[in-house]
Amino acid sequence: MSESDDFIDFVRPIPPPRVIRIDAEPKPVQLDLSRTALLVVDMQNDFLHPEGWFPARGSSADPILHTIPVVEKLTALCRKNAVKVVWVNWGVRADVANLPEGVVQRGTAYGAKSPGYAEPSTTGKGNILVRDHFGSNTVDELTVAPEDLTVHKHRMSGFWDNELDSVLRKLGVTTVLLAGVNTDRCVFSTLQDASFIGYDCIMVDDACGTPSPDYVVKAVKFLTNLLYGVCTTYDNLEKAMDK
Repeated sequence: MSESDDFIDFVRPIPPPRVIRIDAEPKPVQLDLSRTALLVVDMQNDFLHPEGWFPARGSSADPILHTIPVVEKLTALCRKNAVKVVWVNWGVRADVANLPEGVVQRGTAYGAKSPGYAEPSTTGKGNILVRDHFGSNTVDELTVAPEDLTVHKHRMSGFWDNELDSVLRKLGVTTVLLAGVNTDRCVFSTLQDASFIGYDCIMVDDACGTPSPDYVVKAVKFLTNLLYGVCTTYDNLEKAMDK
């Protein structure tokens, strides 16, 4: 908005369209890079680092470590093409005052596994998923560039009770690419909510991972293609963006 002595300007600049077409399932899709953002979900120490929350209590990160180099390439590709990168990370309050009791209980599998949200890490790495503690930080292997944005969440979905939607609307985003972990949990929850509130959704398959069985991933992809958007790969995006 610009101002003068005579009027206030409510005319907002609209970037010129940058349209590409990518191969995807169930069919190719056309999108405008000027109105697209990449959401990278939960690529954090508490899920991926050996001393993080999940690995330290016996949930191996091995099935999801393959996502790290793909996400690194994907974020670089997006920056090169002026597509905003948004890191969507767990970052709970230290007092868990806004977490429902059921969510807190599920964090310990109803007492079967500890610690839970905001409790001290068993490896001495701060408190579990508390914002700005070790566990909530993005893993060191990934580059968080100065121009990137970070939005913290405290539910499976990156859109619940936080500012992510407002951030994307201000950017003029209508299409979101999704990457991260876990495919069937926070990535899928975020994708579903994005679809519900009007975003066009593209899951980047090989930039997502989960320790869940293959049939779970197949179900997520089936539902995404049927109801919520499309699925593609890093190679498909690179081929289209670098033309």
